[in-house]
Amino acid sequence: MSFLVVLISVIPVRIAIAKIQAPQPQAILTLGSWLDREMFTAQFATKHPNLEIWVSSGTGPEFAQPIFRAFGIPDNRVHLDYRAVDTVTNFTTLIDDFKSRKIQHLYLITSEYHITRAKAIATLILGSQGIIFTPLTVPSHEPSESWFRILRDIFRSLLWIFTGRTGASLNSYF
Repeated sequence: MSFLVVLISVIPVRIAIAKIQAPQPQAILTLGSWLDREMFTAQFATKHPNLEIWVSSGTGPEFAQPIFRAFGIPDNRVHLDYRAVDTVTNFTTLIDDFKSRKIQHLYLITSEYHITRAKAIATLILGSQGIIFTPLTVPSHEPSESWFRILRDIFRSLLWIFTGRTGASLNSYF
């Protein structure tokens, strides 16, 4: 048990170091699958022309690329990634990409109803890798997600930290 506590206590230290080393976001990460998130991201990105944009499992490229192009964002700035199957894997599938580019601070964009769960997952998964985030929400009319889903994905995030496995197959049971 003390081993687990020590490992988890490293996360706040890594977060603090990342805040010092990268006080400003270096890229944008949008949790996809909703056109409104991609529209918000494209509009936001016009105010931050030096930041690369990552969209994890968003709408298909036939929809997403025209949105970014309509805002004058070149294709080489936008990374459309379709490996994730859920919110936990939105983060785990991109960790190596962020680390290889030495990204330590991200803008995290998702819907308002989804932000609590996304922040919990991001704190654990990104934080364990020394990456921090600044959350931005897209307004929504959906009710906030249940505590059960949040706790389930906290557990899955911890599972990934300790085993490298996300437990994505658990989604079909819950």
